[in-house]
Amino acid sequence: MAKESYTGKINRKLNKKLHVVEVAAGRTKADLVLKNATYVNVFCNELSHGDIAVANGLIAGMGEYSGEVEVDVGGKLVLPGFVDAHIHLESSLVSPTEFVKAVLPHGTTTVITDPHEITNVMGTDGIEYILQATEGLPVDVRVMLPSCVPATPLDESGAVLDYRAIDSFYDHGRVSGLAEMMNFVGVVCGDEQVLEKIVAAQAHHKKIDGHAPDLGGNELNAYIAAGVYSDHECSNVDDAKAKLERGQYIMIREGTAARNLDALLPLLTPQYYTYCMFCTDDKHPNDLLEKGHVDYIVKKAIRAGVDPIIAVKCASHHAARYFLLNNRGAIAPGFLADFVVIDNFNDFNILEVYKKGRRMYDGKELVEIKTPEIEPSLIRHAHQTFHVAHLTAEDFAETRPRGVLGMVPGEIVTTDAGYSTEIDVEKDILKIAVVERHKNTHHIGIGYIKGYGLKSGAVATSISHDSHNIIVVGTNEEDMAAAANRVVELNGGIVVWDKGEAKGEVPLEIAGIMSEEPLAVVNNKLESAKEAAYALGVSHGVDPFMTLSFMALPVIPTLRLTTRGVFDVTHQKYV
Repeated sequence: MAKESYTGKINRKLNKKLHVVEVAAGRTKADLVLKNATYVNVFCNELSHGDIAVANGLIAGMGEYSGEVEVDVGGKLVLPGFVDAHIHLESSLVSPTEFVKAVLPHGTTTVITDPHEITNVMGTDGIEYILQATEGLPVDVRVMLPSCVPATPLDESGAVLDYRAIDSFYDHGRVSGLAEMMNFVGVVCGDEQVLEKIVAAQAHHKKIDGHAPDLGGNELNAYIAAGVYSDHECSNVDDAKAKLERGQYIMIREGTAARNLDALLPLLTPQYYTYCMFCTDDKHPNDLLEKGHVDYIVKKAIRAGVDPIIAVKCASHHAARYFLLNNRGAIAPGFLADFVVIDNFNDFNILEVYKKGRRMYDGKELVEIKTPEIEPSLIRHAHQTFHVAHLTAEDFAETRPRGVLGMVPGEIVTTDAGYSTEIDVEKDILKIAVVERHKNTHHIGIGYIKGYGLKSGAVATSISHDSHNIIVVGTNEEDMAAAANRVVELNGGIVVWDKGEAKGEVPLEIAGIMSEEPLAVVNNKLESAKEAAYALGVSHGVDPFMTLSFMALPVIPTLRLTTRGVFDVTHQKYV
């Protein structure tokens, strides 16, 4: 197929523009008109009324219009399509296409993703994989380039990326900036390699998102002065206000692993809300199926007493404005015709969802969504990310004293629970190990964990933030080796193992962190695996897999386990 010339491109776009202008002026029928609409006006902070005319996927105007297709929305409310300001698509455990099928019926029309997880496994191929896997989907997927691969120098991930490795991706039309700068210590201390990434993003006139829980004082000043424009890690109002008053945008997070909306409700008032937006960060299968997506945050905020228009603006217009997506997040001439039609603010039932003027969801069914094509080499790479020699019980044998990670119910932080030299199931002292799986180094970090509750067998997963090595906890070394080997056989996943067989498993064959199966199927397997884990004794106050997945992340206090052993995050030393 011949490449379109520049003149041809301009002429094609000119014809489309002429059609929009003709419709807006009332000289030509619109492609679609939502008749008798009551819609949220994000500019006047009020409900406005009139027909909404659509041409070539854009809103041509509001007022009195006729169209080739007319839909009466009288008695309903029309809202701008929702925007998730920060999410890791990989957290859904399914492919981007399956993720889109899950969130589109909930009114989400744009998401800003940080492909941090898959990039820690596949390097820059992970970024390219996500860009190709999201091309042309009916939810606009904007990408923020991962800033921390690996997350810390303590991690052994599948790649080590400096600013040069990611720089060319800024030229991609759907790349919006540099993702959460988790290494706030490096920023504050003036680490040149860290600052290079910020400088490079600014050279491309891109946004830089933040990740700095409880950072304050002059250190916060230094972090923001370096060029970090937002934060999604605020868990209390004082932290959020300290950042807000210094000019940072606050992403109010309500996801699966972390829920901060209740604590940050005081921000959703006329004094503060202008620089606030909503995000989910991580959204697991059951949450997507049972609760929803951004719509869940809006509903929860409204039921907590937040002005509905403030809630809608934080779910749409503010994120679009922050990311310079200037034709999204509002119902006004020239904006994308991305609409969410609901019954009312109190019940907040989504009746229809439109993307660029096309009805994608009618309240019952979603239109068919085609999976984008991905280069075969990227597919092969995504399915060949495990390089681990066969493991035996001897690989997990250890007689020297090792640190004990004390679990805290309902939290992902740990305490320093002392030392142990052996498994003691009666005292809930289990062995835990992290197996490097990217480069066959045979590095295995060994420690102990208290509070998990397992009474028999072992649990292993390749979802292990952020490097996604294999993390396994068990009551004996034989079952630990068997569970870890089964994860490798699956090309990634979650395994509950006991008495020589898998009691539950969730294959995650895409980079060891995502499945190719439908969301409902993955959720069923995940819930069955959870039940199997609980049947083997895992404490019911513990999510058997999500909690375990954070035990290897050496940026969360107090003790963590890396491929090199137990690490004291507070004192920055191995124990």
